[in-house]
Formats: sequence, C-alpha cells, structure tokens
Amino acid sequence: MLVPEEPLLLVLAAAIGRALFRYRSELAPLTSACVLFVAALLLHRNHPGGWPWIAGVAAAAALGAALWGLPWRLGRRSERTYASTVIAAAGAWLAFATAFGPARSPLPTVLVVSTLLLAVPWWAHRRRRARVKVDRVISAWPDVAEATGLAGSRIMSASVDTWGWRARMALRPGQSVPDAISHVPAIESALGTRPGAVRVEQDPSHAGRLTLRVLAADPHAGAIGWKGQRARSIADPIDLGIFEDATSVRVSVLRRHVLIGGATDSGKSGVLNVFLGNLVACSDVVLWGIDLKGGMELRPWASCLDRLATTSEEAARLLADAVAVLEARADAAGRDNTRVWKPTLAAPALVIVIDEYAELVDTAPEAVGYADSIGRRGRAVAVDLLAATQRPTQKAMGGGALRSQMSVRVCLRVRERRDVDLILDKGMLATGWHAHTLDAPGKFYVLADGHNQPRRARAYLVTDDDLRTTTARYADQRPELDALSRAAIDSPTTRPAQLAASPDPEQTLATALAAAPEEGSTVPDLMEITGMGRTWVYERLQALAAAGHARQVARGRWRAWPERPRGRPSARARLRR
Repeated sequence: MLVPEEPLLLVLAAAIGRALFRYRSELAPLTSACVLFVAALLLHRNHPGGWPWIAGVAAAAALGAALWGLPWRLGRRSERTYASTVIAAAGAWLAFATAFGPARSPLPTVLVVSTLLLAVPWWAHRRRRARVKVDRVISAWPDVAEATGLAGSRIMSASVDTWGWRARMALRPGQSVPDAISHVPAIESALGTRPGAVRVEQDPSHAGRLTLRVLAADPHAGAIGWKGQRARSIADPIDLGIFEDATSVRVSVLRRHVLIGGATDSGKSGVLNVFLGNLVACSDVVLWGIDLKGGMELRPWASCLDRLATTSEEAARLLADAVAVLEARADAAGRDNTRVWKPTLAAPALVIVIDEYAELVDTAPEAVGYADSIGRRGRAVAVDLLAATQRPTQKAMGGGALRSQMSVRVCLRVRERRDVDLILDKGMLATGWHAHTLDAPGKFYVLADGHNQPRRARAYLVTDDDLRTTTARYADQRPELDALSRAAIDSPTTRPAQLAASPDPEQTLATALAAAPEEGSTVPDLMEITGMGRTWVYERLQALAAAGHARQVARGRWRAWPERPRGRPSARARLRR
C-alpha cells in the first residue's frame, strides 16, 4: 500500500523485506551459501591454516547426521542421508576456501552448482513445505478465527506429522470446544482443505483448550491388513485397528459388554471378525454364538465356537443356559465371599456373540429377557455379551436396559445423524462424534475406558485366508466350560424361569401396576419387571400419578389407580405365569 508521505525507496525496502521473510524457507539454501562464502572469506583472511580443523569437525558432524540424525533427531534414513551430504559438501568447500580463498577458481562455480543441486531436495521435501504452510496459517490465524466465528482464539504451538499438521489452541474465555466443533466446516473452508480434513479434540487438562488437526491426506484411505492375534488371555486388550495418528486401538472386553453399531455395509462383520480372531486365541474364554441369518456370519468360526444357535428356539435355549451359568457362578461367589469371577483355563469366561441383535428381538422375543438379565448381572461373573446391530433403538434392543449396560461401543458409519447418539450415548454427536461422515467400511469411533475423545480409526481387515488359518490353528485348543457351569446347564432345577419380555416397557409398567397387590409394588420390582432403570421408572410413575392413573400407597410402593379387582394375581406372578 503506497502512502504519499512515505519515500518510495522505504516502501520498496519494506516490501522486499516482507517477501524475504515470507519465503525464508525457500531461500534457505541460497542464504546458507551466502553465509558460507562470507565465513570462508573471514577464515581465509584470519586463519588460513585452520582448514584441517574445519574438515575434521565437518566429517564428525556428517557422520553423526548419517548415523543418528544429529543434531536434528532425524528419524528417516533419506533425511539423515541428505543432512549428512549437505554437511560433508559444505565442510569440504569451506575447508578448501579457507586454505586457498573463496574466490579461487573453481570454488565459486562449485559453490553455485552444489547449492542448486542440493536445493532441489530441500524445495521438494513434503514436511518442509507443510511446515511453511503451518507457519503461514499461524501468522494468519487472527483473520481465520474472525472469519470462522472463533475470534479471540490463538494457536499456542504447532507441529508437522506424517499425514498433516496439528496445533494446540487456546479459546477465548467463554468459548468451548463444542463451539469449535460446530465451526469445523467453516475452518475447512477458511484453510482451503478438503471436506472432512479437520479434527478437533478436547484438551483433557483444560476446558478452554483443544487440539486442531489438519490431514493433508487420508491415512485410512486403504484397507489395513490384520497382522494376527496379540491377545492370549481375555484380560489382554484387543487390538481392533489403527487411529489416524498411527496408534493402536486397544480395548478390554473382560467383564464388559460390547455393542457394535452401524449401517449396512459399514463393516460391522469386519469388526466382529477382529474381536473373534483375538478371542479364539485366548485360552481362558469360551465362545457361544447366535446368528439367526442361518449362520451366514458366524458359521466360518463354528470350529472355535462351543455352541452356535441359528434358530430362535436354539437362541432362547442358549441364552437361558447362559443365565443358569451366571446364577450358578453368582451363588458360588457368594458362598466363597468373592466379588468377581477370575477367568482361568479351568474356569474360563463366557462370551456370547450375537450377530444382528434386532433379529433376535423380532424372531425370539422370549430370549430378550434372558439377554437383559445377562446385561445386568453377567459382568461380575465373566458372562459377557458381544452384540452387533444396525440401529440400537429401544425397540431394536428389546425395550430393556441392555443398551445402557454396554460399556464398550464401536460406532461405524450411520445413515442419520441421530443414530450417533443411539449407538454411543446422548449428546455425543454435539461433542464431535460424527460417525455420519465416515466414508469407508471399517472406519469407526470407539467409546470405552481410555477412549473418551472422538478419534477416528479403521479396523483391521480379516481376510478369508486369515479366518481359515486362525480357525485351523486354534480349533483344537479351545477350552471347555468349568464343571460348575456345565452342571448348571445340565440340571433342570437350576434352569431359570422364563423372564418376561415386552417390546413396550410402558405397557409392561401399566400391566404391573394394575396387577400390583394392595400394599403396592416396589420400585426395584418394577425395574426388574420392565427391564428399565430407576430414573426411567420414577419418571413414568410421576407422569402416571399426575394423570391420575397411579398412586403411591406407601413409601417406595406404587399401584394403579383406580384399584384393581381383589383376587387378581400380583404383577410378578402374572408376568412369570
């Protein structure tokens, strides 16, 4: 911008200075050559006999750069080789120039030619160009923040990594990370990135700070081959895949129920195969399977499964046996005064794998009560569920409390934004868990202990050859249930009574209140009958009381209003009949 009062020469000098500063990275080879020439001129004038020392120091520095990447801690061999070559060439030229003078022919020509040749890799280096881009973003961030609705935020530090760059940011007081997440499309537009390239992660140590990550390329563009089992015990974490920063996704399934949710062709079966590929190698876990699609998904693993149910009747019988196992283990733990069941080879854990849980609800509703009971009581005695479904709505999960018991949740691509909250939990969409933007099968978010940030990952791909090799290796090494569990399954006296299961918990609650005795039904009884939580039951009771359909006859005891006819059986007896 020209100002009439300013001298043209001053304006021109300022413009040149700004250009030199802006392109200082690109001009670094030329700047280094100029500095080298001036240094040679001074050394030749004052210390012409010091060239052996210069050559020795240069040789040592080149060796350190080649072997260890010193002093820049270079990790790649190509970078170490380039640094070593530059140091050796510069040191050799400086030694000759110190001894004979920098203007001695052909030293000037050698300096120009070598500078241009060695500048080409420097100019083409991806990480250097990314670093320059990051520096320019940092200098322009006040304008970017103003344009994206994050005025007052600032970049504290930035670094370049393999796939792009990341920056630690401090928000203006009053701004929050959800505010930044809602402005991600605007940030992508302002930075000129491709759609879906920006990630925002909460800083766990400060509510007003975040990590902004910009991906120049998608690290999950291609499938990631499975490298085999790492878990040898159910207590070992299972390696599901790779995060975008190349770290492993490791989750523990011991005493945890697992939910895998996602739309059709999102990769649910692939994630299920990764779980199974690791679990079959564990010597302290027995696997049961339920696949009501004729065994299409789980039958390839049949040689490693202790039981496989492919019909609704078989599924109901399998889950009833699982409830008998957990009750027998709970009784034994009570007698031994132990709180949890510790899986061993002689007393293994039991994991029940259910492919498409909604199909179980539709075709075998009598089995849903058993699944809910396992969800509520199975973890302490190492009887766990591993369920996959498309949309885990209340109806799809049988109207019970099973979904709330799932402590490990894997969310693949979903069709609708609201499905994110169905699979993960309420409010997760607003905090950055954007599973609706996942664009390839096998990409997922995971919510579990140690994984509370919305970080994208991609599951390993278990091929048919991997599956056949794994089943052939471990089919003969699978453990059997312990004697206590087998006795519980075989004994008809320990088989649990059929649990009531209704796809509509509202109707179940109304029926229970109408069938309640004169002293009323307790809230715990109503929770067990409906399969819902305490908060849900209290909210419905208050609503029914306000509408005049129920009343509290004593502290913690409720029944329908008006009263039911005398002689009508209690809710528990009626529902268990």
